[in-house]
Amino acid sequence: MFTKLYKRIRLLKNRGKEPYFSLYKILGFYPENIHLYEQAFHHKSSSIESGDGRWLNNERLEFLGDAVLDAVVGDIVYRRFPNKREGFLTNTRSKIVQRETLNRVAAELGLDKKVVYSAKLNAHNNHMYGNALEALIGAIYLDQGYHVCYHFIQDVLIKKHINLEKIAHKEVNFKSSLIEWSQKNKLEISFELIESFTDHNGNPVFQTCVTLSDTQIGIGIGYSKKESQQNAAKMAIKKLRTDKTCQQFISDLKKKKTGENTAANEFETLPEEAMGTEKEELETEN
Repeated sequence: MFTKLYKRIRLLKNRGKEPYFSLYKILGFYPENIHLYEQAFHHKSSSIESGDGRWLNNERLEFLGDAVLDAVVGDIVYRRFPNKREGFLTNTRSKIVQRETLNRVAAELGLDKKVVYSAKLNAHNNHMYGNALEALIGAIYLDQGYHVCYHFIQDVLIKKHINLEKIAHKEVNFKSSLIEWSQKNKLEISFELIESFTDHNGNPVFQTCVTLSDTQIGIGIGYSKKESQQNAAKMAIKKLRTDKTCQQFISDLKKKKTGENTAANEFETLPEEAMGTEKEELETEN
């Protein structure tokens, strides 16, 4: 009882003061442990040393917030679309928690004005604001618990900043994005049908590979040639975004063909979309 009364007195005392007031406008409640929120906005490039010799930044809170965000969004999407299959639910959650979405929401919340980072770092070439949003969620979880965290994600992030119906049915044309990217970099992309067959229900299934300068970088299957090409392009884009060996191969190839170096954020310009399994993709469309 005394602890609750002490917390209430302390919160009343801090109302209207910074950083409590600006956080209240974002969160809808006053923080108890303000240090968690301050840490959530410290990028690793501006780590601060604690009394015990540890360097503090928001990476650990980001890890925790990422896990909580996945769980909460998964629950919200599951309840919102009761008749949809696993593939649809997985893709919808992925669109919500992907870095482009989180960066946009973080900026709309004003987190871009709160993140502390080194002046040498180019904030436009990374996902520090989306990462800070995840760290903020981790701070809320530790400070207020799962229930408050759930309602912040549901009532603030999604209801105010994300159109769930629109994002759930948003289609990304991976093939067009990949072709546009290859043309910009003067690299040759081609799609080739590997084989076609019928599944156990007699439905036609197509398998397509995508090659870049005679090197295979993606394979996809689908119930139409178009769908198999989309899935092949999706796999290729994921590889280009995440595979360091592939990125180095592309950089060397571009240098050899055009004499130009690959831009530092070249692969981040490709659309980000978490990969489901090919089975999930087929079930989603069927």
